[in-house]
Amino acid sequence: MDNTKQKIGVAIATGALLLNAFAPLAFAETTITINGNGTNSNNDANVNLNQTTNVTQDNDAYVNNDVEVNADTGDNDANSNTGGDVSITTGDAEGNVNVTNSLNANSANVDCCQTGDTTVKISGNGDNSDNNVNLDLTNKVKVKQYNDAYVNNWVDVNSDTGDNNANSNTGDGNVSITTGNAKGNVSLSTAANFNSAMVGGSGNGGGSLSLWITDNGVNTDNDIDADLNSKLKIRQDNDAYVNNDVEVNADTGDNDANSNTGDGDVTIDTGNASSDVEVDTMVNFNHAETDCGCLFGDLTVKVDGNGDNSDNNVNVDVNSDLNVNQDNYADVDNEVEVEDVETGDNNANSNTAGGDDSDPSITTGDAESNVDVSTSGNVNSFGSGSDFDFPDFDFDFDFNFNFDLSDLLDALGL
Repeated sequence: MDNTKQKIGVAIATGALLLNAFAPLAFAETTITINGNGTNSNNDANVNLNQTTNVTQDNDAYVNNDVEVNADTGDNDANSNTGGDVSITTGDAEGNVNVTNSLNANSANVDCCQTGDTTVKISGNGDNSDNNVNLDLTNKVKVKQYNDAYVNNWVDVNSDTGDNNANSNTGDGNVSITTGNAKGNVSLSTAANFNSAMVGGSGNGGGSLSLWITDNGVNTDNDIDADLNSKLKIRQDNDAYVNNDVEVNADTGDNDANSNTGDGDVTIDTGNASSDVEVDTMVNFNHAETDCGCLFGDLTVKVDGNGDNSDNNVNVDVNSDLNVNQDNYADVDNEVEVEDVETGDNNANSNTAGGDDSDPSITTGDAESNVDVSTSGNVNSFGSGSDFDFPDFDFDFDFNFNFDLSDLLDALGL
């Protein structure tokens, strides 16, 4: 006789990798002055200011979960007994498996366009002087985020309370087999590959740019060339390979009560067999938000008060390039096999009992199987100030992506 209730629970979790917060160096206040030089002088100022910020975030995750659960309370024998009641009572068999994978998340918050006030001034130089200022200012920001996730989940759950025998018993007592419930419950969730890039934000307006050619002598040649370049590149790539293989067997049947002789009842009462399988997969989400503005805020160009026959030129070239690439690839294979959710295959044969109320009886419980498979992924979002909400997830993942690192860590359970 076995009156044991077996429950097995398995939980597996993998962590997420995150990087955050990058602040490039800012240009301080810059002043370039060619002033008070004598006649026939030749004066040149060449200024090259470059600001480059490179952020690279790369995650590779290889997860292999292999879970096998067997819960069995059956295989009991009570045969060839002579005397009173013969009974077999089998407890419940439950196999509960919870597999959770949470991996590969990148978050980058990068400031840009941090330039101070810049003043270029050619003023008060003597007759016939040649005065030149060349200003080259470049601001480059590159953000690269890569995630590769290879997840293989294999879950096999077997729950069995059957295979009990009460045969060839002789006596006036009752012969009974009572089988408990067999349950196989599997919750399998995978969340992988999240990228968030914020470039810019509050305080990103550049300083002022002032270009002056004033009060120079006659026949002077005065030139200011300003080349201003702003380049922003964001690349977000996700590759996800997820294989979910779930097999569940729940069985309370295969009981025999045969060839019993006596005045008592012969009964087989089989419990319920149930299986609940939930498979949720969320992979590959990109969001990029930019708010950089330009290299400079206010631009002032002034050519004033210069002498006769002077040649004065101000050339300003402003270029702003924005390049955003978001790529996702997802290969998700869900295979769910619920084989034997069964309460049948019971035998009560060749029993002999006296009285009209001693008929052999078999009562079989319910067999129920529920399978819920959900897959969502490959979402790209780009825009300044845009809202980005992840789809609903049945398990403990509630990503309300507001680009706060602490909230993201809390959402990932870290």
